Amino acid sequence: MSILSEVAEIRDTVAPMSVDFYHASSEMGWIDENVELLRGIPLQKMSKSPLHEYLVRFFLRLIDEALPQGFFITKESPLTTSDSEPEPDLMVVKGSETDFRDHHPGTAELVIEVSINTEERDRTKASIYAEAQVDEYWIVLPEKKEILVYTQSNGREYEQRRTITSGKAESKTVAGLAVFVPEVFE
Repeated sequence: MSILSEVAEIRDTVAPMSVDFYHASSEMGWIDENVELLRGIPLQKMSKSPLHEYLVRFFLRLIDEALPQGFFITKESPLTTSDSEPEPDLMVVKGSETDFRDHHPGTAELVIEVSINTEERDRTKASIYAEAQVDEYWIVLPEKKEILVYTQSNGREYEQRRTITSGKAESKTVAGLAVFVPEVFE
């Protein structure tokens, strides 16, 4: 089976979709719920393995315990940017849920992606999150037993990137959120 995205001549001529058209297409049922928009291209989301779901619940519990008032956490909810609408595994947003009754958040304090067979895609999302002024972005990589932590967005990319394989991963934006990395992958 030929995959069109692997043919350079075709891949280089894909016409990007606007976020507004993506929303309208979704409302009309033209786009499946299992799709996210990245840089104007609707992409099928990956299926979730038991390990993926376990790690998402693990981090959801940790964040929930550390979350200060005035913030809330979402699971697989859209973050709307100028040309993308990723649906991160977890996102900590400032404000209350009622603030977003009529629109999706455009930024977040912390985004976490659990990356099982999606490392390249999740690394690509770093620039999307940096442009959206997301303060902190974590990619959890269970196969490598590491967490990538991106901080200090300059509006285009993150200026600081750390790979944590031992010791603690501590959030700079969610006070009290810390995890001993080897224990995550036991």
